Amino acid sequence: MINLSLNKKVIIFGFIFTFFSSFGQSFFLGLFNAPIRNELGITHGQFGNIYATATIFSSLLLIWIGKKIDEFQIIYYSFFVILLLFLSSLIFSLINSVYFLAIGIFLMRFSGQGLMSHTATTTISRFFEKSRGKALSTIWFGLSFAEFILPLLITYMFVIYSWRIVWQGIAVLIILFLPFIVLNTIKRIKLDSREKNLSSSKSVKIKSWRRGEVIKDYRFYILSLNMLAMPWIATGVFVYQSFISESKMWSVYTVPKAFMVYSIASIITLFFSGFLVDKFTSRKLIPLMNIPLLFAMFVLFYYQHEVSAFIFLGLIGVSNGLANVLGSSTWAEIYGVKFIGSIKALTTAFMVFSTAFGTAVFGLLIDNGFAIENIAFISGLYIVISLTLLIIIRKTLEPIKLKK
Repeated sequence: MINLSLNKKVIIFGFIFTFFSSFGQSFFLGLFNAPIRNELGITHGQFGNIYATATIFSSLLLIWIGKKIDEFQIIYYSFFVILLLFLSSLIFSLINSVYFLAIGIFLMRFSGQGLMSHTATTTISRFFEKSRGKALSTIWFGLSFAEFILPLLITYMFVIYSWRIVWQGIAVLIILFLPFIVLNTIKRIKLDSREKNLSSSKSVKIKSWRRGEVIKDYRFYILSLNMLAMPWIATGVFVYQSFISESKMWSVYTVPKAFMVYSIASIITLFFSGFLVDKFTSRKLIPLMNIPLLFAMFVLFYYQHEVSAFIFLGLIGVSNGLANVLGSSTWAEIYGVKFIGSIKALTTAFMVFSTAFGTAVFGLLIDNGFAIENIAFISGLYIVISLTLLIIIRKTLEPIKLKK
């Protein structure tokens, strides 16, 4: 990595961190749902309530800890996140009660889904300006790659190893590999470091909003409603993938295999979305973000054949690819980058909270006898309402330009 440009090193850092954020993501933790429930003797709804409660607390803590990325050099902040992820993985491997399960999920959601992705996207959003869209789309390939290989890999590993051994192996990988990556990529990055841009055109200066100003802006909440659709709906699908398979009478390997289509769709969408963002801006593209997700809910509602699993997860993958890029670049475009860490700590906390909401709602509905088709209808209705509000205000999504 020594001979690579600083721009490329920062992208490699973001790619690796988004890959490792997968250990705290719902699609990954959902793979351990069945063995943990069977061992502890709890229901879908009980698991969902524990998952949701732990996730809510992790999102609240993230608002404070995530803000600190604006105050410390990224190398020190990254080492803190790595150590926390390592300890969280070890603790998760020791779960032997519902109380320990709550602690384990809290730590993995906070360190994995929360801080790992927050560190990666904040660093990229702040460092890159002209090519922010392409940079963000590139680093999110890390998570898409994880979503492609890990579900099937973990499913097969369960044949050989216990779920506890798997988590211990993950902990060893984290502590041996990630410090090496940090030291060889972002060692020289400072809070005011920016990409090297050979373009002669000057960037338009826009106002950098403080977090206190952002939370008073009505646009923030309508945008958030749309950005939160993907995490809460997808989380419900991922965590309760075994319930969906049972309801549709699919093979145990159908959904893990369909995740490969989901990942491919995410990767293809990421590839194009970065260029589209840099060309048209996130503000113009965001109304398109949840339309594939809406179609996915229709497929889940209407179709039963195993092939529909691949179509349904493929459509979610398209929305995921768009959401990963738009979910970071939109805030930087509208509210500036000086306080982007503080703003993204809040939006990431919202995102984590929404995954708790999705888990709790899905679990509650399942325990009360709702079919997966009914849940898909409710999810689709949410998308329609939030998208309608966004279309109404779409012309107001412009940053405040500063006078020279």
